[in-house]
Amino acid sequence: MGHVETAMSDFLSQCGGVAVIDGGLATELERHGADLHDPLWSAKCLLTSPHLIRTCVEVMCGPPCGLLSIFILSHVAFFPNHYGKVHLDYLEAGADIIITASYQATIQGFENKGYSLEESENLLRKSVEIAREARELYYSRCHEGLTDHTADDRILNQRPILVAASVGSYGAYLADGSEYSGDYGDAMDLEFLKNFHRRRVKVLAESGPDLIAFETVPNKLEAQAFALLLEEEEINIPAWLSFNSKDGVNVVSGDSLPECVAVAESSNKIVAVGINCTPPRFINDLILSIKKVTNKPILIYPNSGESYDAERKEWVQNTGVSDKDFVSYVNNWCEVGASLVGGCCRTTPHTIREIYRNLPSRSTAPS
Repeated sequence: MGHVETAMSDFLSQCGGVAVIDGGLATELERHGADLHDPLWSAKCLLTSPHLIRTCVEVMCGPPCGLLSIFILSHVAFFPNHYGKVHLDYLEAGADIIITASYQATIQGFENKGYSLEESENLLRKSVEIAREARELYYSRCHEGLTDHTADDRILNQRPILVAASVGSYGAYLADGSEYSGDYGDAMDLEFLKNFHRRRVKVLAESGPDLIAFETVPNKLEAQAFALLLEEEEINIPAWLSFNSKDGVNVVSGDSLPECVAVAESSNKIVAVGINCTPPRFINDLILSIKKVTNKPILIYPNSGESYDAERKEWVQNTGVSDKDFVSYVNNWCEVGASLVGGCCRTTPHTIREIYRNLPSRSTAPS
């Protein structure tokens, strides 16, 4: 990528104005038959269904998928030939940006599991390496392919692809749902959050991603911590800042969305700002709110709109929107201001493929 401040706009120009972000994958394990109703949660698959882990690698945010990143990365050595598969599935569905499996992978979390500092840092690096290797494999398949679209529906199109290193919130590390409330207690302060994230951000940035994705940021204080870290650690790659909302007006903590977006607007190293892991019904108004504060590219990757039952640790069926309805919103989001679109929890490669096909800038894709 070029200069940090123009990196995203240059990339979007290469994508025809709108870039496609990948989707969420925690429930892919359940789709393949894993039972996650256990205190071990996804780690239970090591004991009961190790073959399923081979098929589901990358993790986005959300209660059933955050803990998965720690498990996946800590067991990557057992399945070296399979760990890029889901990244590859998304690339073959048309994603221009793939996000690493590091959302809830923190040095502190790994150390709590008994890993050394060196091992913990290596696992963070591995998350980026996996994604980069998947991109290279995809390019190899594009080179070998004769057409952009194969008989089995894969999109093999040589195009710019970015690897985004995911950084989840402090609340994601706590794994107590506070990433969806932003309530870290009255004693929480800026220095604590900066120091919590500092080494993790630096290790990820030095591991070779194209950008840092600060995701599911629940409050203004943590957004400020991320913005300051980029400056203090002299991070020389761009970043994006993505908030979540449960009312379509504010971020989940109740902090003003415009005030949170202003944090991104004030940083030259944050090149895009937006919303993730939020029901689709709120997105249109949130985009309009963001546009009042910034001219930076707006990114949108909502969840399916389904409700999550934290007590039962499962998604509530029939509470979200179908892929067809989800995709039908995308062009409107782009018309009102979004320039990066994708999916979060409960979206799949099928969702992303349909987004790709329905974007006017990708109109050469078969319908």
